[in-house]
Amino acid sequence: MAYNEEDFLQLSGLQHFRFCRRQWALIHIEHQWAENYRTIDGAILHENAHDTDLQERRGDRFITRGVSVYSAELGVSGQCDVLEYHRDSVGIPLSGKEGLWQPYPVEYKRGRPREDTGDTLQLCAQAMCLESMLCCDIPEGALYYGEIRRRERVSFTPELRAGVRELLAEMHELYRRGYTPKVKPTKSCNACSLKELCLPKLMKSRAVSAYLRAAMEESP
Repeated sequence: MAYNEEDFLQLSGLQHFRFCRRQWALIHIEHQWAENYRTIDGAILHENAHDTDLQERRGDRFITRGVSVYSAELGVSGQCDVLEYHRDSVGIPLSGKEGLWQPYPVEYKRGRPREDTGDTLQLCAQAMCLESMLCCDIPEGALYYGEIRRRERVSFTPELRAGVRELLAEMHELYRRGYTPKVKPTKSCNACSLKELCLPKLMKSRAVSAYLRAAMEESP
């Protein structure tokens, strides 16, 4: 199955969805947003990574930034923070460069490595998009964490790829229905920039947008 371009979801939404399905729906279905320290700090970290005019050559490594990617099969589009090409015996040809070059996506994150996050899923989805666009295999990439200033290598295993497909299928279904999941409070709610918009103690079934409209109508 191939999705039409107008039905593409934001690739970055995978991380939101893995963190909290309701948070994802508030952002991507209801178009609600709020900043906190974590989101602002993350935006600053990504500024240089998304500078599309900044390209480098470091020996057998060619580095590009802010590369747009998409996949009609997955129904997503987005950007790679950094896309490196490593000279290798396998890979793809690059215009004006000798030999073959292996694509190697790198995603920037503000914190430190943690289990049970969507970081690896987001990175793997980028690689799957690139594989479709460039007609090649991409076995691994890396996550760069700003807090520890170090990369963590990520292997794109069959299990990780299956996880990407499973979550994206669920995201497309919720988006098609326009459905925002109900509140399921956890300890992670305290770290969410949408905590005040989500209003977990008040919002049992209504969408946030409906609540905000009602509040505006009641105000003098």
